[in-house]
Amino acid sequence: MAPPIRTKEPTVPESEQERAPRGIDTTKPSVSRVYDYMLGGKDNYEIDRQVAAAALQVAPDAPEAAMANREFLRRTVHFLAAEAGIRQFLDIGSGLPTQGNVHEIAQAVAPQSRVVYVDHDPIVLVHGRALLAVDASTTIVEADAREPEKILDDQKTRSLIDFSEPVGLLMFGILHHLGDDEDPAGVAAALIGPLAPGSHVVISHFHNPGEEHPEVSKQAYEAERIFNERLGTGRWRTREEILAYFDGLELLEPGLVPLPEWRPGPDDRATPGITYHTFVGGVARKS
Repeated sequence: MAPPIRTKEPTVPESEQERAPRGIDTTKPSVSRVYDYMLGGKDNYEIDRQVAAAALQVAPDAPEAAMANREFLRRTVHFLAAEAGIRQFLDIGSGLPTQGNVHEIAQAVAPQSRVVYVDHDPIVLVHGRALLAVDASTTIVEADAREPEKILDDQKTRSLIDFSEPVGLLMFGILHHLGDDEDPAGVAAALIGPLAPGSHVVISHFHNPGEEHPEVSKQAYEAERIFNERLGTGRWRTREEILAYFDGLELLEPGLVPLPEWRPGPDDRATPGITYHTFVGGVARKS
């Protein structure tokens, strides 16, 4: 669900490497596989579990944060399909397949819904092609989030997405893996620009609450340090920085909020603790 990893830590010795599909490097951690581990999945390796263990030292409730993000995905995709009338979805940094994928949620409401999944992680592509690209209504595009034009111009994208009609642009937990020097706001703007009026944009993002929650802010800085030392890039941005991604759009109620606060439902189970204010999300409409 993220750009290629620039790992700074020693890798797992060759003698301890685990079996994996061809082309999958089990000696270097993957954001998607660490996230999979946090969700209780099985598509992860020892190096990913080592990174997860380091993260859990700082944020013991990280699995709850991961679950809150999945529940946010479920609620927002259902909203787009059931209430906003969206019938085509572009999921940037889709990550490893798990229970409640975008096409399953959308097609339960509107069977004609079409979904393009986008990712660059080799293991995501292996599993995605088998489990996400299930029929003519879904496909997976191999592309880096930092190359929005490539995503938009890809033949597979164009085969399913009609950009003259409203689109649901989904960016769950992806922009915070772009460094400031990689212009995440510019990436978001490039993806949003071609969308037709009536399109909706959903973003979840790591958040540093600053002086409003000073102890949580310290935890966010420490989590950011671990991410950048062990996993590549991760930025816990301010509220103002995240809101900038929605510039020119109508931010829907309840606004940019901690994930459990975005129109919670009776089936939600996640109970984040210290990470509650460090993972936020919002939905906006393009006029």
